[in-house]
Amino acid sequence: MTTELTEQRDTGLAPRERLIGLVRSLLGPPGASRPLPIDARLSDLGMSSIKMVNLMLAIEVEFDIAIPQAEITPEAFHSIASIEALIERLAPPTR
Repeated sequence: MTTELTEQRDTGLAPRERLIGLVRSLLGPPGASRPLPIDARLSDLGMSSIKMVNLMLAIEVEFDIAIPQAEITPEAFHSIASIEALIERLAPPTR
C-alpha cells in the first residue's frame, strides 16, 4: 500500500481525489467500483472497522499529518466529506 500512496502523492491530485483513492483502495472490489458520494456514510459503502483503522493510518501517511486521539471519532470518520474537513484542520498551511 505504501507504493500506491507514493504514486498518488506524486500525481499532483487534489486532496479530495487523493482521499477518494485511499477509500477506493481500502474498499476493494466491488465497493471501489461504485460511485462514492462524499456525504455517504462510509460504513454503508462497505468500510469495516478494520478498514477504517487502515484508512486512518493511510491518511496520516498520505497527508503527512498525525491525527490526535481526540480527533479519532465516529463523526470525524463518518464520510469522505467529514474526513476531508479533518484533513483541512490538521494539514499544515500550504505556501
